[in-house]
Amino acid sequence: MNSNSLTRREMIGIGTGIAITGLSSAGNLIAGAADPLGKDLIFRTTDPRNGEPSLEKLIQSWLTPVKHFYVRSHAPNPKIDSEKFVLSVEGHVRNPIKLSLKQLAQLKRRNVTATLTCAGNRRTEFNQESSVGGVQWEAGAIGNAQWSGYALGDVLKKAEVLEGARHVWFEGLDEIQRKEAVIPFGGSVPIEKAMQDGDTPGALLVDRMNGEPLSPDHGYPLRTVVPGYIGARSVKWLGRIVVSDKPSPNHYLANAYKLVKNTDPIDWTEAGPIYRYPINGAIATPALDTKVSAGAVDIAGYVLPTGRPNTTAERIELSSDNGATWQAARMIGKASEYCWQLWKSRIRVTTDSKAIILRAFDSSGGFMPQRVPWNAKGYLQNSWFRLPISVQ
Repeated sequence: MNSNSLTRREMIGIGTGIAITGLSSAGNLIAGAADPLGKDLIFRTTDPRNGEPSLEKLIQSWLTPVKHFYVRSHAPNPKIDSEKFVLSVEGHVRNPIKLSLKQLAQLKRRNVTATLTCAGNRRTEFNQESSVGGVQWEAGAIGNAQWSGYALGDVLKKAEVLEGARHVWFEGLDEIQRKEAVIPFGGSVPIEKAMQDGDTPGALLVDRMNGEPLSPDHGYPLRTVVPGYIGARSVKWLGRIVVSDKPSPNHYLANAYKLVKNTDPIDWTEAGPIYRYPINGAIATPALDTKVSAGAVDIAGYVLPTGRPNTTAERIELSSDNGATWQAARMIGKASEYCWQLWKSRIRVTTDSKAIILRAFDSSGGFMPQRVPWNAKGYLQNSWFRLPISVQ
């Protein structure tokens, strides 16, 4: 698509009153090169932009700085005029509404700290069994941030949801070129999740990240954040909400982000969408392929508990003898629902040690299994994390 020409959405105003003034591109960067926008990310693809930080930088703080927060996009970033921005809320509602950013700001502001993670985090590990496509993420497609915005439930109450509503669709303002059409990224969540309230709403409409306005990479000027769900349900560049009696027909809910062994049509149809993420974790330091001396080695990393309410990491264990014995890691920083847990430890290795292994358990009964069955899209890799080491 020519970024200098008017798109279909620019000409028709997208049906929501939002003017898109152009599309940005990552240019002709080489994958793995430094980010020209100043972030310190390793880019797996550059057009669209898909990058993750080194694990060492990722765990430097419990709140992930924007420059170290992974970027996942399916199309170039749209440039949106915030003064003309209008969010459309329609479907199974008594009062369809269109809200500007100023009108949204009349609602109660909510601040929530939550971890986002891509369903494909650690995807490269599946390639050891059989090749998988998609962005070749290592273990850095995850980050923890403070999100500020408005509870989705408050917006839906203004629109007055009708009886029979079962799902809430989200539609972004990006333009993804597929074989059959140009589509936005989209998805949906069950109405019960959308309407959840309390200290942490079930879903938020977010305009600020770590105290600053969203960057273009993270969905400026408005995005959804759905605590406890895979990142694909937190739609960026949000422009349209539809309340419905069925899940979204958008490709990225109806025909993607599913666990399938094969990719035949019946496999996609039979598989349900992925919503909540399972417990996961990684060893961040020492780095991969580091040579270590026999004796005590300092290690650190993260564990993300299962995305259930009130769930935290309960036990984090490490082994340097292929699982024959385990020792507990020391949790550091905060423990909070929907957030990762950072940890540190010192473990003894010998010349017989071939890897340091991480496994973890959480308060809802979640655990990292020894092995995860291979799936065709490389989603939800949360088996024991193995860091190969060379002991001198």
